[in-house]
Amino acid sequence: MSSVSGLDKRLQEVLSRPEFLGMRGVAKEVPIFIQTYSPADEDQLRVVVKGAEQYLRKQGLRVKHVDLFDLLLQLLESEGWLQEVMQHEASWSKSDLFDDLQNVADPSDSLVPKLMEALGDDTQISLITGSGRIYPFLRTHTILEALQPAMVRHPVVVFFPGEYSRDTDGGSYLRLFGTTTASKIENPHYRATNLDYFDIKS
Repeated sequence: MSSVSGLDKRLQEVLSRPEFLGMRGVAKEVPIFIQTYSPADEDQLRVVVKGAEQYLRKQGLRVKHVDLFDLLLQLLESEGWLQEVMQHEASWSKSDLFDDLQNVADPSDSLVPKLMEALGDDTQISLITGSGRIYPFLRTHTILEALQPAMVRHPVVVFFPGEYSRDTDGGSYLRLFGTTTASKIENPHYRATNLDYFDIKS
């Protein structure tokens, strides 16, 4: 069975609820939610997210959908690096390309400010995709760690092709594609909620 089977209906139900939009139940935690799915269902997931975005807009909600890969390309272009990368990528070693992209798109200094600008101030809910497309140049957990609680003033749903878990000591782990080594999220302010298990209580 597809990992996104029935996800469209659940997203429509959960994301449009006043309790969710009002961030009730997240206490002092950052209102970031992780929606996991199987990497094999990437194409289906894009259709589901597009459908959810359209549904929420029809409900009169102000929605932003940001693809992290597209955001990375915009950042490289604004920094004058995109053309350079496209012209010389084939002749650069993978390690040099990796280092250059990481330096240009440092999450704290570059990508997160660009992300917050894209999300805007007048948004009620944001949907973020492209986590798998930016790997390994940027890892989702480093972006999320760079987000400070004061930055996020509305619910943000990050669609992640892998697994998200929390252990008994409160540590959070993201495992991209379900096969790579799990990345522990070290930011003590970061307490993302797994949307698979999120239960809205009115």
